[in-house]
Amino acid sequence: MLKLGILICDHLHPSLQSEHGDYPKMFDDLFRPFDNNIVIQYYFVVDGNFPKLIHDCDAYMTSGSKSSVNDKVSWIVSLEDFIRDLYREKIPFVGICFGHQLMAKALGGQVEKSHKGWGVGVHSSDIKESQPWMKTQLNSIDLVVSHQDQISQLPIHTKVIASSEFCPYSMIQIGDHFLGIQGHPEFSREYSSALMDLRREIIPQGIRDKGKATLTKNTSSDIVAHWMIDFIRLNIK
Repeated sequence: MLKLGILICDHLHPSLQSEHGDYPKMFDDLFRPFDNNIVIQYYFVVDGNFPKLIHDCDAYMTSGSKSSVNDKVSWIVSLEDFIRDLYREKIPFVGICFGHQLMAKALGGQVEKSHKGWGVGVHSSDIKESQPWMKTQLNSIDLVVSHQDQISQLPIHTKVIASSEFCPYSMIQIGDHFLGIQGHPEFSREYSSALMDLRREIIPQGIRDKGKATLTKNTSSDIVAHWMIDFIRLNIK
């Protein structure tokens, strides 16, 4: 039985919660096919709720966040330290969006607001280097994205697994036991549309229109969910 700690880095906007729930519901839905093999413990690190001991779980994962990894707030500083501790202890970790960027920053990389602007809707990334934990082989993956920041400089010991013209480092692996994914396997296309509407004052209409046009695509979320769990299982010591 795998005990997975998911570090929640945000709350859904109250206006969206009645229809879409909060992050735990999204991850419960994503990992429902694994119900008999995974126990999930949620930690709202955004509220200062961290694991008491780093070995309380076999592996950890993060949600995304509306915050930037470069924000100087206490919970982000503490999470960055926690991620460095996970790396030193060789505990498997999967960073999603905000977590993908924070793990790169924590281990010596850099994250900046991209000159390319907002990435929204369903984006495709080409698989550059297939891995043993990818039991279902794909040439590319399609995931919902929602971000302005991007990794601009990689840490050492990083390999790029998936890339696109818009986001060159859309999936990376650091060392043997850290995996980062810029996209959101846990986001539905319906939530993506609602989130774009909510952010209409900060995302230009042209970008929102293009993003919404991509929501007719199916995503690779189910396959990526299996990849994440297989990656974790492969690297538990």
